[in-house]
Amino acid sequence: MVEALVSIRDLAKDYVSRGTKLAILRDISFDIGKGEVVGLVGESGSGKTTIGRSILRLVEPSAGSVRFDGTEMTRLGTGELRRMRPRMQYIFQDPFASLSPRMTIGEILTEGLKIQRVGSRLDRLDRARAALEQVDLPADAINRYAHEFSGGQRQRIGIARALALGPEFLVADEPVSALDVSIQAQVINLLRSLQQRLALTMLFISHDLAVVEYLCDRVIVLYLGRIMEVAASTNLYARPRHPYTRALLSAIPSPDPDRRRDRQILKGDIPSPANPPSGCVFRTRCPYALDACATTVPQLREVAPGQFKACIRDDLD
Repeated sequence: MVEALVSIRDLAKDYVSRGTKLAILRDISFDIGKGEVVGLVGESGSGKTTIGRSILRLVEPSAGSVRFDGTEMTRLGTGELRRMRPRMQYIFQDPFASLSPRMTIGEILTEGLKIQRVGSRLDRLDRARAALEQVDLPADAINRYAHEFSGGQRQRIGIARALALGPEFLVADEPVSALDVSIQAQVINLLRSLQQRLALTMLFISHDLAVVEYLCDRVIVLYLGRIMEVAASTNLYARPRHPYTRALLSAIPSPDPDRRRDRQILKGDIPSPANPPSGCVFRTRCPYALDACATTVPQLREVAPGQFKACIRDDLD
């Protein structure tokens, strides 16, 4: 078994909005092995980004444990957290909003290095050029500004910013969703190449299950702040066990007639975290819900080797 680099146990996150408590995450537990790419999928509002940001403490968890290489992240003080930052970096969704228009690309790429007091100014610029080379951009880009680049190039710059500090772990938060379809494949192939070449560990957040299948070793399916299913990518796509996973996969277009599934259209929208359903949070949209689903919170259990689901029904396996 691969040694875990990231271990999450019983993670929870609440927000309060206008006096109303919003339970964004509940009882989230999983590991990410060293060198593994784990996909985190689910509809908008399921809590995917909150998990990614909680791991790096870009938001503070309300409860639970986040351990990185044996270190409990939730207990680190400001200075200790700053020293840990170079080992774990974030790739943001929007390449337009995540790069300052007032800074040159060189200033953007060396900002983290400067905060970490890495080398001299010339040393930092050398590392910035090397990071640009890793993402297939010319070294002279350091003297230009973000508005001079296309969306795909800006996302490459965002990736280079993450790589400049030499991280072991990346959280890639919907890194291609804001890009044209023609550019998405190039960025995904770049991430795959970098992961293999640099032996990176990665949490890849996406709503695009076709991309997740291509890139990820293992997949976690999230719904309204709870894990519905966890499995190796090949197993999940070949035989999904949870009704929600089946509905998501049925929407993926496939040119292969042998892989086509009957389309399962979910009724309604994902409920509000301010008023989640009792029992199983998916039951209000589940075509297989029983009366017991309204009173029983299903626990994640192993239903096949390495495949887990949170559902009380055994007859759907």
